[in-house]
Amino acid sequence: MKPPKPPAPPRPPVSQAEKAPPAPAGAPLTPEWLRWVTEQLLRGCTPESVLATMTAAGLDAQVSAELIEQVPGNAVYIAAEGRAQQLRKLESTLANLQLLWEIDPMYGIVDKRVSVSEDEFIERYVRGCRPLVLTGHTRDWPAMRRWSPDDLKERFGHLDVEVQAERQANPRYEEDKALHRRSVRLADFVDQVLAGGDTNDYYLTANNEALRRPDFGPLLDDIGSLPPCCVRAELAERSSFWFGPGGTVTPLHHDTLMLFHTQVVGRKRWRLISPLQGQRLYNTNGVFSPIDLDAVDLRQFPLFEGVRVLEVVVWPGETVFLPLGWWHQVRALDISLSFSYSNLALPMANQFIYFDPVPRAVPDV
Repeated sequence: MKPPKPPAPPRPPVSQAEKAPPAPAGAPLTPEWLRWVTEQLLRGCTPESVLATMTAAGLDAQVSAELIEQVPGNAVYIAAEGRAQQLRKLESTLANLQLLWEIDPMYGIVDKRVSVSEDEFIERYVRGCRPLVLTGHTRDWPAMRRWSPDDLKERFGHLDVEVQAERQANPRYEEDKALHRRSVRLADFVDQVLAGGDTNDYYLTANNEALRRPDFGPLLDDIGSLPPCCVRAELAERSSFWFGPGGTVTPLHHDTLMLFHTQVVGRKRWRLISPLQGQRLYNTNGVFSPIDLDAVDLRQFPLFEGVRVLEVVVWPGETVFLPLGWWHQVRALDISLSFSYSNLALPMANQFIYFDPVPRAVPDV
């Protein structure tokens, strides 16, 4: 066996400016441009690279150079620069911790275990913050023998469900999920999934809240033994049901709690990124990253270069444990029926506080 490739050292501040918004030739410097210049200088980009990017975007070179020269003397910039230095210290600390994690030659492998004891689960995977796939506890699940698209149609087809529709036309479909809500008869949706082939255009996701409805209660009766630390009495209130075609994608994001996700029908490919690398994922909106792991653009997202991505395919009967803060992008490889649940009883409550970034609107000039 070849020795593992050593991980990259913590990244220093970048010198090149990020991709800028396009502008027609001779366009005025709007507040959006002022903010962009400020952000690039705070990131450690050289004034020369900022100017080159601005002129390439169609802005006047002299006006741009004057703005770049003025920004560092602004009192607000000076205050922000101090905070940026503190942020870089925090980022370097996280990078060093990530370096220690990656020294482990098994870091890139997601454990697949038939079972684990509760003590080992808490110590190695909860406190150790390691993803895990359990392969043995669903053997007594009636769902494994019963669930299928045809079964859904037969038992629940007369009921209405909430799905996401028309997703492919909007790259931000998950962030804008409220705009994609549609109510449909489950029987009609089953027919659509069976006839439509692989697509990311429609998906019945966790947001449907179907399991909070008594008429979907029989689905919960099909759930057998649970993984370690799960509270059976909380299952109905803290579980979700997923159904969709192959090709559905849950974009790169992190959750705000820990959870299990059991694959009942079909396979899903999970790609996972350590929470210690979140500062390299351009998280500027809630829990989402704009990076698509299927088509990473390093010119647009240069900080992503060198980020370790773990990958595991989860088969029917297998269950992913998602530790705290781990980023993940998930693709269904087949027509898929899944069941997720966050009813974990842990030494601490499964509730955590995040100060999520909120996009700021910039007025037009």
